[in-house]
Amino acid sequence: MLEKLLFKERWVELVWSHSGDFVGNLVICLICSSTTVSFRSEMYQLCLYLVVLLVFYQISVQCLNLNVTSKTRPNIVMVMSDAFDGRLTFAPGRDVVQLPNINYMRELGAIFLNSYTNSPICCPSRAAMWSGRFVHLTQSWNNYKCLDHNATTWMDQLQQSGYRTLSLGKLDFKSGSHSVSNRVEAWTRDVHFRLRQEGRPVVDLVHNSSTVRVMTNDWKNTDIASEWIRRSTAQSQPFALYLGLNLPHPYKTDSLGPDAGGSTFRTSPYWLKKVSYEHISVPKWLPFSEMHPVDYYSTLTKNCSSSFSQEEIRNIRAYYYAMCAETDSMLGEVISALRDTGLLNSTVLLFTSDHGELAMEHRQFYKMSMFEGSSHVPLVIMGPGIKSGVQLSQPVSLVDVYPTVMELAGIPSPGGLSGFSLLPLLSGSNGSRPNWVLSEYHGCNANASTYMLRMDHWKYIAYADGTSVPPQLFDLSKDKEELKNLASSLPEVVQYLDLLLRSAVDYPSVSKEVHLYNKQEFLSWRQSLGSNYTQVIASLRWHLDWQRDPQRNEKAIDEWLMGLQ
Repeated sequence: MLEKLLFKERWVELVWSHSGDFVGNLVICLICSSTTVSFRSEMYQLCLYLVVLLVFYQISVQCLNLNVTSKTRPNIVMVMSDAFDGRLTFAPGRDVVQLPNINYMRELGAIFLNSYTNSPICCPSRAAMWSGRFVHLTQSWNNYKCLDHNATTWMDQLQQSGYRTLSLGKLDFKSGSHSVSNRVEAWTRDVHFRLRQEGRPVVDLVHNSSTVRVMTNDWKNTDIASEWIRRSTAQSQPFALYLGLNLPHPYKTDSLGPDAGGSTFRTSPYWLKKVSYEHISVPKWLPFSEMHPVDYYSTLTKNCSSSFSQEEIRNIRAYYYAMCAETDSMLGEVISALRDTGLLNSTVLLFTSDHGELAMEHRQFYKMSMFEGSSHVPLVIMGPGIKSGVQLSQPVSLVDVYPTVMELAGIPSPGGLSGFSLLPLLSGSNGSRPNWVLSEYHGCNANASTYMLRMDHWKYIAYADGTSVPPQLFDLSKDKEELKNLASSLPEVVQYLDLLLRSAVDYPSVSKEVHLYNKQEFLSWRQSLGSNYTQVIASLRWHLDWQRDPQRNEKAIDEWLMGLQ
């Protein structure tokens, strides 16, 4: 009778089913103890009110729990550009170009003054960031050989733990990408020839002083990201967003064909006005005779060995800085979307880059080098629990992103990560973090595997097996331009840092592994082409130099492959 009385309407049944045994038993006692019909009717009404109040209470508790969850699990947004020189995010570098949104993040959050890529080239660097593991552990040797397509990233971990996720724009961390030229140049870097692999760096001024959107594809992805943030206000669960930008990576030089490298620095008058020409430095260059052999090889293959006027160098640097200003504006759109929706205070925002840009420092453009312009990346973070205006000098690197995101989301970090969470540093503790960072490079435009250890004011760079190519040692506190190699004059420091480097990576063994990989991959590629091989290899982007003496170049390759065929 009681259930029939109470369950006259479906909503009452639902209320009852969620009220629990305690209330059910209480209702039965109240109604059964009543002695008159009128009293029972009053008890019936009272019980209905009691059940409804209990349900409203339960709903309120659930809402409170959701609020607590959203506070303890912040939204996470990461904007990662390509080829952004980290030194531009702090003085004196920031004086050369207006970067208001990076400045805004720095003022409201924390900036890492010594943040480095784990490999100064696109795919291996991003593979390290997404996996949280050093390059020699993922075997991300070049832009073609990176992570497997089923590799688990920190974004996958967030999604599995209940985050709504979106990754868009430039991802570039899985195997199989980039041009044939790029991978063949990486495989053959040990061959005894020096062929130009890039177009000469040039500038290109487009449109007019009202043109804001030069890199239209990046802007399209920025718009998608901003709109996704604005729609997120209707969602209760936390979200994670990754926006990958191509800027300020130089553009492809169209006149060199579809396989051309990026040697065109392109911008509009609108962005060029954001650059202070009086603050642009023209970097000093060592004479060819004093250059390190790997740096000399890089200069030649990057097509930078000919003469450049002071005006050319200054313009390349100015256009690059203007491209950085456009990148900063895209970051600003993301910040605006968070601010306009009221999500800024509940969101951790990170800005970084996969590597830097030399912009004619050391007679080079592009990256593929351990010099500061190439290896030093920006890392700025702001959000709930992060103090404002903090500047941290401890060396950090991109493998630290993974464990940092895990700690922010309250997820246990998986084993085998190379990095450490940045959050202890933000709270004033070093924790178990080492006082050095590691970067390595195994790709094109450098004819030896390269390993960099940054610790305190020292930068130590070892090559190949550690003996066949001389090392480099720079004291960055006294030689910010990295022009004075101290390796021969400070053997004790070299010995100490080399032992430390070997404790992090058995680099002679890794170099040997990469050397064998390059030979095997090239031989497999050559065999796959059959009779077309001669034509294909002669038409890659080194074709101008190759065709001067194709027989000699073929002979050099055969000698390099000797013993493997």
